[in-house]
Amino acid sequence: MQHLILADQLMAVRRSMLISIPVSFVLGLMSVLVAFYYGNGQAGLWWFLASSLVNSARVVLCRFPVRRLDADKPADPKNLDPASVKQHLFLQSAMAATSGIVWAFIAVLSDGYTAPQSIFYLVVLCGITAGAITHGFAYARMPVCYIVPVLLSVAGCLIYAGGFERYCLAATTLLYLAALSRGARESEALFRQSSRLKHEATAMAESLAAARDQATKAAIEMEYRATHDPLTGLLNRSGFMQEAACFASSGTTGFVLMLLDLDGFKPINDAFGHKVGDKVLVEVGRRLCENLPDHALVTRLGGDEFAILLDQALCEETPSILATKLIATVSIPFASFDAGRIGISIGVCVSDELDVDEMLVRADAALYRAKAQGRNRHYVFDDDLRDHLAMRRDIERDLANAMSNDALEVWFQPILGEGGRKLTDLEALVRWNHSRHGWIPPTDLVTVASFSGLAEPLFRYILRDVGAMMQTLRAMNLGHLRVAMNISPREISQISVDSLIIAKLRKFDLPASMLEIEITEDTAKDIRAVQDKLAALTKAGVRIAVDDFGVGYSSMSSLRQLHVDRIKIDRSFVHGIAGSADDRNVVRSIVTLGKSLGIEVVAEGVETEENRNILRQLGCSIMQGHYFAKPMPHREVIEWINQSRSFVE
Repeated sequence: MQHLILADQLMAVRRSMLISIPVSFVLGLMSVLVAFYYGNGQAGLWWFLASSLVNSARVVLCRFPVRRLDADKPADPKNLDPASVKQHLFLQSAMAATSGIVWAFIAVLSDGYTAPQSIFYLVVLCGITAGAITHGFAYARMPVCYIVPVLLSVAGCLIYAGGFERYCLAATTLLYLAALSRGARESEALFRQSSRLKHEATAMAESLAAARDQATKAAIEMEYRATHDPLTGLLNRSGFMQEAACFASSGTTGFVLMLLDLDGFKPINDAFGHKVGDKVLVEVGRRLCENLPDHALVTRLGGDEFAILLDQALCEETPSILATKLIATVSIPFASFDAGRIGISIGVCVSDELDVDEMLVRADAALYRAKAQGRNRHYVFDDDLRDHLAMRRDIERDLANAMSNDALEVWFQPILGEGGRKLTDLEALVRWNHSRHGWIPPTDLVTVASFSGLAEPLFRYILRDVGAMMQTLRAMNLGHLRVAMNISPREISQISVDSLIIAKLRKFDLPASMLEIEITEDTAKDIRAVQDKLAALTKAGVRIAVDDFGVGYSSMSSLRQLHVDRIKIDRSFVHGIAGSADDRNVVRSIVTLGKSLGIEVVAEGVETEENRNILRQLGCSIMQGHYFAKPMPHREVIEWINQSRSFVE
């Protein structure tokens, strides 16, 4: 019980400090202003610096985690290490005493409280010591450690200055110190009593509830939790696999498995919070159940991903019709809470035999295809996807050997500025001519590498060739040209890209300004996951660009936080720009955004002279596309540069 009370005291102290320290900062700032006014600016600044350092240390201490008994459990009083709690309380008191000593030196700014500004400082000290007692009600030692040096310094200075009035004021200060100290002790006693009663009541209630329910509910609850999702009440992955086994033994010969993933769920979570996000998941689960046959197995696999298994013989509707119906159902606006519009993409797999693992793989491939085609779509696994899946499996099998044999190639596509008149950059694009499948799309190559644990070797492979191109450009006295390489969100999360890049640049003795990293808009969604690595690259001098801008979900704040130097308009807006006013408006808006933020804007996918002229009219002067030059191997792009000297001089 004593430990729980101390833990409550520590939590109360940490909360109160985070409230009171900003007030202390403001009062300190006002004290500095007064010091400047009366000609003690330098001393005031030194004092304010000391005060700010102590306050910063106290904030850090308040946010520093208390050691837990079980790292997997939350930091509630029962799970806090008693020794760590006592240590934190001691440190809080020590830091309070340090802060009090700093505030005691306020006497220096008022000539020992004899200068005209002394009244201001005395009022501030009275207020701040009283506030310390108010905010430190849970643990008396801390505010007492704070106010003792402050008030003793006041009393000492007044006695030293002499005079009847100052002697009386010094005595009043000591009386004030005694009263505040006693008030702090009494407040702590009340807090400890309240905490003790709370924990005793909680322990008694928990004991009674456990005794009442243990015999009748424990086994049922454990079984339910093992097979059901606690949020939606649907089957979880384990329960789904168990129920699917019953499907297999029923003699059914036709199965439909649907894999569903919400569109726009992350923005809902970010904008409205996880509570609203949880409500969305519960409501989606309810709608799915209401619009499916009774025999259907509805499962939440995790996150915003659901799965449905049906007996095809018992379905009155075809899989495509049913998927379309579910998409329409989920897309209906949510009436009970404001969560915006939610969409859903569905991958469908139809099979005569129930191999759940294989059907999940196929449905996942179909889901990926559906998402690539846009929101609120479904896709049924077909021969094209079967071939694609076989290709990905072959890639996974052969990729490591291909890299070891240098079978992959890194090609480079020119990027031109001044409306297509001057070469400014080269974009690196990985290529692989597979012996069975021909040229492998870069997206498939990177995706398979990420899932098969080859993301870092592939990244190193591409970085090696990018470095070689940068060395070639320097040897040609073209060190002002940059080379851009793409990094996927999964690569950033899996690999220490910042360390690898910086080390490679140092090894090649290359300036970081020659390298540009292209991330997708999806990367910019999760700032916290990428910010540190991109910040390290930016600090080293590497430029950051956002690729395929306009089709994802990013904001001006994310562009600023990531220190983006360039945004690249997705080719889908450029391809039909001549015949689409909407595409022209999108491009114009992105160009305006870039100019307002001081960010370069590049148009990708320029295929015709007409495209180039319209982009010039819209203010976009940096372009890339087959109209100017296609991606080329290292040797060919160097030849192209040599033959196109007008573009680089």
